Amino acid sequence: MLVGKALPVLFSVFLVITTLINIVVDAASGFPFSLGIRDSIMIAHSFKGEQFGPAQNIHGATYTVDVTFRSKNLVPKNNWVIDIGEASTALSRILSKYNFKNLDQVFPEGENTTTEFMCRAIHRDLAAHFCTNRAKSKEERFKGSICVKLWESHKAWACYEAIV
Repeated sequence: MLVGKALPVLFSVFLVITTLINIVVDAASGFPFSLGIRDSIMIAHSFKGEQFGPAQNIHGATYTVDVTFRSKNLVPKNNWVIDIGEASTALSRILSKYNFKNLDQVFPEGENTTTEFMCRAIHRDLAAHFCTNRAKSKEERFKGSICVKLWESHKAWACYEAIV
């Protein structure tokens, strides 16, 4: 009986601790401000190489995609890291290149589209959008770090982060 009542409290404590850890990590990285967005994609792919075992066969994956934009400062006029609406729209557009697709046909033949590989591919597309394509001037470009995290399940994920 006590265990059932304690679970919501333990979960709340877990969320608070996780949030505090993220705040400390963001501040320690030199980027105290962050904004996160989330989307998802469903893909199919196969891997080349015996080390992948049964994953050499075509199989599907549903990824939850988390993107975190980190910055040293807020954009002065708006007091934001980045426009959340534009970030969400850009991520959705970028993910549409992969959503409901066989990645074996999207990328060059023989490319192993691992979760780590896909994090970097999505990161590159986001960096191109926010650091070059959308900016009319150098001052309008996003300055900071972009982290792309793909969740394969609640137990496994990969991440790619780089300063742009």
